[in-house]
Amino acid sequence: MNLWESERFRGYFFVTIATLANASVFIFSKAALNELHLAQFGFYWFGMGIIWNVIYTANTCKWTSVKHFFRHSYGILAGVALLELVGVTSFFAAIKTIENPSVTSFLGNIGPIFVTILGISFLRERFNIWEGFGMFLILIGAFVISYKKQTALSDIFIDGTQYVLIASLFFALASILVRKTAKNVPPALMSLNRVFYIFTFATVMLLTQGYSFNVSSFAFLNLAIGSIIGPFLTVFTTFSAFKYMEASRVSIIKSTKGFVVLIGAYVYFGSLPMEHQIIGGVITIIGIILLSTGKQKIAQYSINKIKHFRVERR
Repeated sequence: MNLWESERFRGYFFVTIATLANASVFIFSKAALNELHLAQFGFYWFGMGIIWNVIYTANTCKWTSVKHFFRHSYGILAGVALLELVGVTSFFAAIKTIENPSVTSFLGNIGPIFVTILGISFLRERFNIWEGFGMFLILIGAFVISYKKQTALSDIFIDGTQYVLIASLFFALASILVRKTAKNVPPALMSLNRVFYIFTFATVMLLTQGYSFNVSSFAFLNLAIGSIIGPFLTVFTTFSAFKYMEASRVSIIKSTKGFVVLIGAYVYFGSLPMEHQIIGGVITIIGIILLSTGKQKIAQYSINKIKHFRVERR
């Protein structure tokens, strides 16, 4: 059998590319944001992202089908895009504010907690003791990462933590909608729709706030590379992975991006996070593994109990 025909192989392929691409976003966006305002960054990053998405969509989707999906799914597409707009803006604000991008990546592992809570609230999902313990570890890890050892309560967490929390919440809200549309809306269309909304917002901000369109050649190089990896490759491969793999596996594999970012940040910027932040990152990853595999553990335990009961009856 052709290896590409295996859905499992496709799932692992897409989620691996998504993880590497997502990690690269932290590096190239941080390099660009060290020089630019968020509005300048968004205009170029997502403007070029539209170009890559249009080229890909034109070669993979019939425009008649695109019109069909827009006509029947416009409300969902608009809702996801608006939620992503707030999430993306907060995410890059965190990248710009927090000194080391790997710290931002590790803190971002708190996202699955919001997804789980919203899944319980809106999708009537349930969680067990393993998942609960996983969420507890993620919170402990996030606290360790962001702790600043200050006596004043207002200074206890590093600046930028608030942006990570806002981004995680709105990304989680968007993912709840994506779960219902990932199998019906082409990933290329979902990605293009998202990028268009964010680019429009960045353009309006750039024009109304009076920021310059001029950027340095180094910033433009990082924007050009990141615009391919971020607005296009990361989003497309993540949406594609959800088609072939369970959300829990996708979450586990993508949570390891923090270590890829850590290595990339050291190579690109020559900096490493503090020891307690790395320890906190490891704790959050362990929590994600428990949170993502909790249901499988309980299901396997039940199966083993049934098998044991049948053997005893014999």
